[in-house]
Amino acid sequence: MAKEVITSDEQVVLGEEIGHVRLITLNQPRRLNVISSKVVSLLAEYLEKWEKDDDAELILIKGAGRAFSAGGDLKMFYDGRTSKDSCLEVVYRMYWLCYHIHTYQKTQVALVHGISMGGGASLMVPMKFSVVTEKTVFATPEASIGFHTDCGFSYILSRLPGHLGEYLGLTGARLNGKELVAAGLATHFVPSEKLPELEKQLISLNSGEENAVKSVIEEFSVDIQIDEGSVLNKRATMDECFSKETVEDIISSLEAEATQEGNDWMTATLQGLKRSSPIALKITFQSVMIFLIPFFAAAEVICTSCILKVLAMYYSIQHFYSS
Repeated sequence: MAKEVITSDEQVVLGEEIGHVRLITLNQPRRLNVISSKVVSLLAEYLEKWEKDDDAELILIKGAGRAFSAGGDLKMFYDGRTSKDSCLEVVYRMYWLCYHIHTYQKTQVALVHGISMGGGASLMVPMKFSVVTEKTVFATPEASIGFHTDCGFSYILSRLPGHLGEYLGLTGARLNGKELVAAGLATHFVPSEKLPELEKQLISLNSGEENAVKSVIEEFSVDIQIDEGSVLNKRATMDECFSKETVEDIISSLEAEATQEGNDWMTATLQGLKRSSPIALKITFQSVMIFLIPFFAAAEVICTSCILKVLAMYYSIQHFYSS
């Protein structure tokens, strides 16, 4: 099969065309493959081009080094704080990229090895197939840095069982590969030593036929069993605390439950919530809760409403901090 490598000047994203397979590599390993404006632009360019290309059938995406992607480039946002609307433009483009991924017409597979957080996880969870390993680490930590859950995760978290979504969005708690599969945030667990061979086999398949791709992945995937100490085994208590109607009530419920035997894990949870921005926590909570309203839960309005809602929130936050 002919192989063509397309690179940018900075090579922050690599695009390879191999027969009917297209391979994207996030290529900033020293920076944990953060998502900058250049990365967003290149990803959008590749995906749009390949969606229209009849020869492109299967899209693979992976990260170079020890991270899939650590999410948005905070330095970019900080450096752009004095430029009118520069950050807003990047966020707008990123959200439309997320919309495109959610509605993409061709089979996509994310090979997720290492860190996958925030906006980086938005390149993983919506894919038809998302493959994780024992070294995968997932989180949505935006509230802890004064921002809010975004890039489609307001909707994604609202669809998780019980009140796991509220827990993950507010606390930024980390999940490992097995927990991601158990929670429905990834489709397959493959031991890390088998991931390179899986990539080779998917390229050799040279097809985007969904069942064929699934069969190849299942040859390498293994059944998962979450660890006894996993937070997913504490769902009853979690659901009780995070089912409240306000952030204040959630914290009060956690404080009451933390005094009970066996709930030592809540101490760190409470400390994290109390260190986080109150505004960020409230916006994150409401952004998840809004998708429990039937109108917003409808598939037809998910992406558009999410983009408009979060852009409005973003403008509000920017105005608040600059005033």
